[in-house]
Formats: sequence, C-alpha cells, structure tokens
Amino acid sequence: MKILVVGGGSGGHVTPVVAVVREIWKSRPRAKIEFWTDRKYYKNARKITVESGLDLKIRKVVAGKLRRYTNFTFVTYLQNFDVVLKNIWDFFRTIFGIFQSFFRLMFNRPDVIFLKGGYVCLPVGIAARWLRIPYVIHDSDATPGLTNRVLSKHATKIATGMPLEYYHYPEDKAEWTGIPISDDFKPVTESHQRALKKELGFDEKKPLVVVTGGSQGAQHINMALREILPQVLKMASVLLVAGHERYPEMLDLKDYETWEEGELQTNFRMIEFSAEIYKLFGAADIVVSRAGASTMTELSAMAKAVIMVPNEKLPGYHQVKNAQAYERANAALVVEDNKMHEDPELLLKAIKKLVNDDNKREEIAKNLKKFSKDNAAENLANTVISVAKEK
Repeated sequence: MKILVVGGGSGGHVTPVVAVVREIWKSRPRAKIEFWTDRKYYKNARKITVESGLDLKIRKVVAGKLRRYTNFTFVTYLQNFDVVLKNIWDFFRTIFGIFQSFFRLMFNRPDVIFLKGGYVCLPVGIAARWLRIPYVIHDSDATPGLTNRVLSKHATKIATGMPLEYYHYPEDKAEWTGIPISDDFKPVTESHQRALKKELGFDEKKPLVVVTGGSQGAQHINMALREILPQVLKMASVLLVAGHERYPEMLDLKDYETWEEGELQTNFRMIEFSAEIYKLFGAADIVVSRAGASTMTELSAMAKAVIMVPNEKLPGYHQVKNAQAYERANAALVVEDNKMHEDPELLLKAIKKLVNDDNKREEIAKNLKKFSKDNAAENLANTVISVAKEK
C-alpha cells in the first residue's frame, strides 16, 4: 500500500500528519508512506518527524498562499500593493506546483492521498483529481478553509475535527473523526508535572505560564508579553516559545534569562521552537496560545487552563470562531488580539486571574477536556486505509 500525506505551513498541519502516520503503520507496517510539505515549513516538518521517531521520506512541493485579510478593503490592498504582488507571484507558484505534483504522481502513483489542509495541499489535490487518484481531506476548524472548500467537491472522503453540524459537506462522504494528535498529548499527574518543570529548569513549586504563538511565532503575543513580563515574573515562571520568525526580534528578553553551569538561575526562559511541545504543555499550569484547532485539541487532551488570543486577521475568522466556542463553554479565557496589542494589561489581568484562582483554573481545564475526542488519529488512519482498499 502506497500512501502520500501532505501538510505544512504550520505545526497544526504537521503534527496531525505524524499522528495519522503512526496509526497507519500500526495496522499496515509495510505501507510505503511519503510526506510532502511546503519549502518554508520543510525544516520544521523534518525536525518534528525525526524527533517523533518516524523514518519518513519528506519532499518539498511548490505552493502559493492567497493572502486575504478580513480587515482589508479594496483601497487597503491598493495601499499595501506588496500584498497584491505577493498574491500574483504565489498564483504562479501554485500553477507550477500543480504541474510539479502531476508529474511526480504520474511516475510514483499512490493508492490514496491524505491532505491535512493548508495552501500546500491545493496543487497536490488538483493534480490528484486530474490523475483520478482518490484523496481524503481533513478540516480542523469549524469554518473550512479555502483549500478544503475547493478540494471537497472531488474528495473521496471528508474528515472533520468538529461535529458535522458545523459544516455543509455531503453527509454520504463526511465523517466526524476528531483532530488527530500524538499520543504524547495526554493528562499528566502532579508528580510528572513537577518533574517536567524541573527538566526545563524551573522551580517545580512555582506556577508556570507557557506562552506560544505557534512554530512561527505571534508578534502581538510576544510584544504584549515583553511589556508585562516583569509583573508576571513576580507571581509565576514564564517560558516563551517565540517562534522561528519572531525569535530574533525578541532577543532582548534574554536579559531575563541567566544560566550557571548548565542550570537556569531565573524563572524565565525563551526558546525558538520545540518539537516536544507536549513536554512544555505538560509542565504548564497556564498556557497562553493562539486558537488554532490542532493546538487547542492538544491542550484539550492534556486538560490545561488556557488563555486564547485568536488571530483576528485570518480569513473566515476561523480562530475567532474557535475561541468563541470554547469561551461559551467556559473552557478558556479569551483576550482579543487587537485590544491586547493596544493594552497589554489585558493579558496580564487574564494571567493574574488564573494564577490566583486555583478553582477557576481547574474548572477551565476540566471543561476544555470535554472537547477532546478519543482515537481521532486512529479514526482518520482507518478512513485513509479504507479509501486505499476500495480503490
């Protein structure tokens, strides 16, 4: 059985792929699996797969991104003509990627393709349609992205991360599988949490706030933390995952981080990225994060108290809608990105609220756990395998 998996652009489109591949190999250990990702995320994808123990062949595929910003009008696009030029350039990159994928697939035809989502999947999905290769798509967010809306028409199966009531897909080929995540994301005991804090260099008795904007970083979250860090450090330890793109501009925060003989002497630490984010989440008492579906599923599986700062500029407001669903269920605190950017004290108030109120922190974590769906990776792996067998 030959299977191609495709995903990239962010960790939310790669870590689920790793989880699904693991499950496929459990039942089909001889399956030949290849992973395609975009050039920009190739390095991260390789790191994630290697550190996850997967001997997976990874190849780059050319793809282009359509930049659509919810707060942009026609005039705004004209005023930011560099965005228009990037879209034009990426249009031609997508065309190139379609033909690149077509010839690759023609000479090395898989039995099924699993398209996790994101712009990198578009050229591969179109090429697969031309060659009549069956493919499965997966939607993590309550609002389907542009790529999946385009590819869903000819998909053999459509897997969703949320209940089907959130979507408008044909019932005969849509299935609620949940969002696949690694088995590493699971609740930790108090003793294990203390051990993880110690492993990271922190005081195991002090509350730990883990702040992350994803593998690429989130500028507004990083900048807000820079403003409030001295106050937060008075009540908790802080670990900032600054992101590959944002790390260089945050190096001034290294002044808060002191090491002696390989041991952390302060209660602050900043890293660029971690392929073992489950350890960071496991150590955390509070997590400040974007509202990406995969990240929220990981935190849900680990039953963590979360402060969500949804990215309001993404097309379809999908992170905002995700955050609203969790907030209505009292499963997270939500801080609006733009308001936080203007007033970082809003983030400080949210952190202080959870640090000082153990009951509130436990209540949010308990409610968030209810959003976790067991066996999502196994469900999706079985769907992919069934499509390959039906071919």
